[in-house]
Amino acid sequence: MNSVILDIYKDSLEYSAKDFKTLLILGVTYFLSFLFLPIFLIYGYSYRVTKISVEGMINGNDPLPEFDNVIDMFVDGIKVVLTYLVYLLVPFIIFILFAIVSSSIGGYGESALMAIGSIVTVVAIVFSYIMSMFGVANMANYDGSLGKAFDFKEIIEIIKSVGVVRSIGAYLGLIIISFAITAAVFLLIFFVFGFFGIITGTLGFSGAAGGIFVAGLFISYFAMLFVVSPYTLILQSRVSGLLYNLH
Repeated sequence: MNSVILDIYKDSLEYSAKDFKTLLILGVTYFLSFLFLPIFLIYGYSYRVTKISVEGMINGNDPLPEFDNVIDMFVDGIKVVLTYLVYLLVPFIIFILFAIVSSSIGGYGESALMAIGSIVTVVAIVFSYIMSMFGVANMANYDGSLGKAFDFKEIIEIIKSVGVVRSIGAYLGLIIISFAITAAVFLLIFFVFGFFGIITGTLGFSGAAGGIFVAGLFISYFAMLFVVSPYTLILQSRVSGLLYNLH
């Protein structure tokens, strides 16, 4: 993998762990997201991370943004969510069109066309995902101008400048890293509590063993909610901003 991308990953992994208090504040916001409105604060904070990263540099010792001015953060979050939703419409519309056309054909033709449609949809999802991430970074570069998130010509030129293959590889790598972090934390907690559960069960305390397993599941859930999810959110936003800076 390109050494610059590896430097971006290294910077972002360290940057995301700079302030445990910030992770917990974001975790509480995640916990309250069932109320719907806090979702915009989450994405508003991710926008701030992207903006700092766009204005900074790799290994530049940039600070984590403050969790303050919640009205501004809320508005920025709305812009980010709107950007993601608009770009997500593209693969959704493509899939619906293939579904409508294939259903009108029927038989083997329907299955073949839907198979093609599924492949095209997956490609469109990857394209839309990368466009949306660069779109948010471009918006941050222009001080929150929502129109710049949809300046398709400029965004495509930026992606070409960064490198199409490098951009796709960077974001696919980011997805793998985020998944690996989530899996590692879950498995670590699961094995620790599973070990003590087995030991307790072996000693004849089967009821306590069951309780230990349940406690492990609860702790895994809260670890994901309060630490892993905020961490990977910051990680993604940091990578997005630094990758944008390569153009």
